[in-house]
Amino acid sequence: MEAASMKPDLRPMLATLIDKPFDDPNWIFETKWDGFRLMAEIKDCSASLYSRNLIDLSSKYPSICGVLRGIGHFAVIDGELVALDAEGRSRFQHAEREKVPLRYCVFDLLYLDGEDLRDHPLVERKEMLERILPKHRLLHYSTHVWDHGIAAFKRAAKAGEEGIMAKLAMGRYYSGQRTREWLKVKASQGQEVVIVGFTAPRRSRQYFGSLLLAVREGKYWRYVGRAGTGFDGATLKSLHGLMVPLITTSKPVAETVPDEANTNWVRPKLVGEVKFTEWTSKGKMRHPVFLGLRTDKKATDVVKEEPKPEAGPVH
Repeated sequence: MEAASMKPDLRPMLATLIDKPFDDPNWIFETKWDGFRLMAEIKDCSASLYSRNLIDLSSKYPSICGVLRGIGHFAVIDGELVALDAEGRSRFQHAEREKVPLRYCVFDLLYLDGEDLRDHPLVERKEMLERILPKHRLLHYSTHVWDHGIAAFKRAAKAGEEGIMAKLAMGRYYSGQRTREWLKVKASQGQEVVIVGFTAPRRSRQYFGSLLLAVREGKYWRYVGRAGTGFDGATLKSLHGLMVPLITTSKPVAETVPDEANTNWVRPKLVGEVKFTEWTSKGKMRHPVFLGLRTDKKATDVVKEEPKPEAGPVH
């Protein structure tokens, strides 16, 4: 394995959400994986995995690191750690459960044997990645189709997948930037949120009733709704244990929220993900369902994600 000649930039490139799929012969289309973004660095016969905010998670996934060591090159790879449901679909809410099949789905190669590949065309980087990737059940190369984004989106929606990624075929890799050379189209509504409070449990439920959710808006937190579903007994207990040390008398949001007298406010530290049916005219999520916590994003980075009209690549 050749040693790296530079310190690699491990910040992931971020995509822009758009409102509908499109066809274009200059673009490729991939599955939008429903999991945790992880950057892999392989060097000196070792492999490390880093979250989107550059936390080292290698010790959490030793089996995947072990397989990556078999690449036999210095390399930096971009991918998504996913948990698979019974139908083999990626499901974010399963990622933290025990005894769930995990897979590292990889889709880009940033560095190889001391060479910075980020200015190379995307399709060239992907070809190189596919060539060096070991064949193993824990690894999956994210394939793509050219031109036909609308058909790819329809297949993803029919299969119950999260959506598709559209990527400019000849585009470069912009570390740490959100660009319009990578676009995402969701088949269902989803939103990252920050937990700012919880209500007391009612009837037979233990620990808490609902989570109060917010997003960052400038320097402030804006209340966007509450989630009272999506929890099993273990999730209720573990979330409650994480929230209790964060209880505060300082209300994080300015708005008056329903049932405030029954609410415990918490410091806005915990990031989660929900699915929901739609945004209301007052900017609240309708029927949000809690999917799980995210450990790969800072709370202050969580903003309302609104789709942009489909357009050409601008970064």
